[in-house]
Amino acid sequence: MYDSSDLRKGLKIVLDDEPYIITDFQFSKPGKGQALYRCKLKNMVTGYTIDRTFRSGDKFEPANLEEVHMQYLYNDADGYHFMDLKTYEQVTLSDEQVGEAKNFLKDNMEVDILFFRGTPISISLPTFVELEVIEAMPGVKGDTATGATKPVTLETGHKIQVPLFIEEGDVLKIDTRTGEYVERAKK
Repeated sequence: MYDSSDLRKGLKIVLDDEPYIITDFQFSKPGKGQALYRCKLKNMVTGYTIDRTFRSGDKFEPANLEEVHMQYLYNDADGYHFMDLKTYEQVTLSDEQVGEAKNFLKDNMEVDILFFRGTPISISLPTFVELEVIEAMPGVKGDTATGATKPVTLETGHKIQVPLFIEEGDVLKIDTRTGEYVERAKK
C-alpha cells in the first residue's frame, strides 16, 4: 500500500477499481490542518483525466500492471491480434486501445502490451520503426531553400510529410512518438 506521502508524478495507483497514473502533483501545507496533495490523474484504460485532492494519511493500492513482450499478428473486424512470445497465447486489443499505434504496426512487429489484472489496456511501440513508401508524388522543382516537403503514403496506409528526394520503394525510419520522418533507412 502507498501512503499519501508516496504520491509523485508517474506513480501508478488504483482508484475506484481502475488504474490511474499521476500526471501532475502539488503539495500544500496550510498553516492549520492536514497537508493536501492535489493530483491530476489519467485513467490508463479510458484516457480520461481527473483532479483529486488527498489528505495526509490516505492509503492507495498500487496498480498491479504487467508489461508483456508480444508479436503483432494481424487485424480484422474483432480488433488487433497479438501473440505472447513465451506462452503463444493470443490477445486482442480494440481500435481504441491501439490508438495512433495502428499507423506504425507491421506484421510480426514486436511490441510491449500493458496488462491490468490480466486484461490488456495499452500498447508500447519501439521508438523507431522502418516502413516502406508505397506512394510518393514527384517533388515540385522550385525554391527548396526552405526545406520543402511532400506527402507520402507508408505501407501501413499512414501519410506523413517527407523531404522532396524521397521516392516510392524507399524505406524510412519513423519516430513513433511524433509520427515524423527521421531518415531514409535503405532503398
